[in-house]
Amino acid sequence: MVDAVLAVEAVSKSYGPRRALERVSLGVGRGEFVALLGPNGAGKTTLFQLLSGLFNADAGSIRINGHDIRRDPIPALAGIGVVFQQPTLDLDLTVQANLRFHARLHGMGRRAGARIHEELARLGLSERRDDLARSLSGGNRRRLELARALLHDPPVLLMDEATVGLDPASRRQLLDYVHELCRRRGVGVLWATHLVDEAEAARRVVVLHEGKVLASASPGELRARTGQDSLAGAFLALTGAAA
Repeated sequence: MVDAVLAVEAVSKSYGPRRALERVSLGVGRGEFVALLGPNGAGKTTLFQLLSGLFNADAGSIRINGHDIRRDPIPALAGIGVVFQQPTLDLDLTVQANLRFHARLHGMGRRAGARIHEELARLGLSERRDDLARSLSGGNRRRLELARALLHDPPVLLMDEATVGLDPASRRQLLDYVHELCRRRGVGVLWATHLVDEAEAARRVVVLHEGKVLASASPGELRARTGQDSLAGAFLALTGAAA
């Protein structure tokens, strides 16, 4: 992919005798929403741990905005924003203090205040800026985590099962907002999920099963390839055949 802001090439990872990922390759272009679709245990979280620098791959390469994560980790990791499956807010800090802490980690200096104001306004949290994070609903906590991930204006956004625990309305609002980020701000998004409906509007769907990429195509192409009339049917056909 010529304009890839995220390029994963033949990445493998093992934990002892267990092979968590085997020669996984995928790319995300600028402004592209790519769904990483796989059942629980497929290897999605392991891949995100490698992409966010928590662990190193055993083999293969990861490039973020042109920087190799192993050779140039600082500029590579500066190019991503992450919302993990497990909440990572400090609940005893205010909304604003959570964001200011993140801004200091990224060395944002004087521009931090303006960026905090912008992201809170975009996500409808301006009036909650002085509230403790623990006082927020589940949906608003996720919005705060998203605001934090976007604060340093990264070209790549990683969303790891980010709707887990949200009610249907909050889940839809979060998904719609991230699609809007792709269209309006050109952010490249890798959205990991086991919920097929969250992948329906993706430009591409990467099907991951037992640590291997089984397919990477648009939802329509996956339906045509498997002879199914729904993405859910295509997903079951692919992962069922593999199993």
